[in-house]
Amino acid sequence: MAIHINIIRRYKKTVLAVVVMAMMGTNVSLAQRITTKSQTIDLGQVVYRKPVTARFELVNEGAGNMTIKSVETSCGCTEANYPKGPITENKPFIVSVTYDAKMMGHFEKYIDIYTSGASLPYTLTLKGVVVEEVKGFEGNYKIMLGKLKADRNEILFDDVNRGDIPTVEIHIANNTGDVATPVIMHLPDYLTADVSPSSIAPGGTGVVTLTLDSRKLTEDGLTQTSIYLGQKPGDKISPEKEIRVEAILLPPFRRMSERQLAYAPKLKLSDTELDLGSFEGKKKKKGYIQIENVGRQELVISSLQMFTPGLTVELPSTKIPPGESVRMKVTADKKELRNVRQQPKLLMITNDPNNPKVIVTVEVRE
Repeated sequence: MAIHINIIRRYKKTVLAVVVMAMMGTNVSLAQRITTKSQTIDLGQVVYRKPVTARFELVNEGAGNMTIKSVETSCGCTEANYPKGPITENKPFIVSVTYDAKMMGHFEKYIDIYTSGASLPYTLTLKGVVVEEVKGFEGNYKIMLGKLKADRNEILFDDVNRGDIPTVEIHIANNTGDVATPVIMHLPDYLTADVSPSSIAPGGTGVVTLTLDSRKLTEDGLTQTSIYLGQKPGDKISPEKEIRVEAILLPPFRRMSERQLAYAPKLKLSDTELDLGSFEGKKKKKGYIQIENVGRQELVISSLQMFTPGLTVELPSTKIPPGESVRMKVTADKKELRNVRQQPKLLMITNDPNNPKVIVTVEVRE
């Protein structure tokens, strides 16, 4: 019995020692914690065989001093310089990375930082595109978005099919006297944004690439949102930084035979441009558009949406049998249209394979 008790005691001590060692290891690992505002720097366009250097600003937010044991890069074309001595708690430090391009095209290089007390490296990323000659944007930066200039503040992803992943570029220029690190704020889950380069010097330029993942759009037809261009991380959202983004998702149509097309519904409109004339002192103006089904199957208008406020639409039925028609009433509200920047328009999504999307523009004058 005494032997059995001694074995149990020794077992408990062993387990306790293992737990304490594991806890100590965890604490040491947590103590050495590196943070940074951005683990990725995009250099934008890099000239072939002309070395460029990026500076990563890091902070030791662990408990106690930290030492960088080594820094490893993913290729010989990338060299890193880093502090060789102890880095005290909460002290900022710089890791500078120089890239000497040996190949043309896009690149993405990784820098692994191994520190005392941490079992896994902290990884930084350097990316960009290697070109023979840096080429600038030849258009006009005609719009102010906060303190930055841009060539546009309205984006339309048109005629998108489910599964498409289209991209659109916004060219920006730093009109300030400080280095800008632009950010896109309030992105919905179906949009991603990449800013290149990550930092733009005073007077410099860059590109924002917006990517739409159509698989994340919930409904066919028009989806609208507003995103905002900030000069740096933590910038505040305001109306003058707004970028309007619209996407039109088409209904899915399988490949149809000639016979199926011959028997499909067919939309015919009296007009796609509705001129309501002048308000002439009235608060509202109305007009009509005739919608006819000249096909052989029922025409279904699955979505009817406005691009802007200030318009209302009345439709007797969204299902039109072959050979029949309905009259759609469009009403413009003077007060609501007063602050609208865009051309008033409405969107119809139908089951006509040749006209799945129809846009009607509306003209109305003061």
